[in-house]
Amino acid sequence: MEAVKLSDVSVKLVGEDGNAFSIMGKVTKAMKRAGHGDLVEEYRKEAMSGDYDKLLQVTMAWVNCDSITEEEADAEWDEHWAESV
Repeated sequence: MEAVKLSDVSVKLVGEDGNAFSIMGKVTKAMKRAGHGDLVEEYRKEAMSGDYDKLLQVTMAWVNCDSITEEEADAEWDEHWAESV
């Protein structure tokens, strides 16, 4: 299946300094948090299908890669959760 951009998932790649496992971990966590846990295995399989540049290309195809911090993402999740209860 071709990657579908998950517009409600954002991760910060700046500062990861080439750590592929850290990037995949952040993306996986963000996908699960946004309710896309069912797509994690597909993302990981595609992300690991090549070299580091391929990982970055796949990640940018699947999720929004911007300057959002993990704390900002957690705050957004808390706000979303509070609204849905």
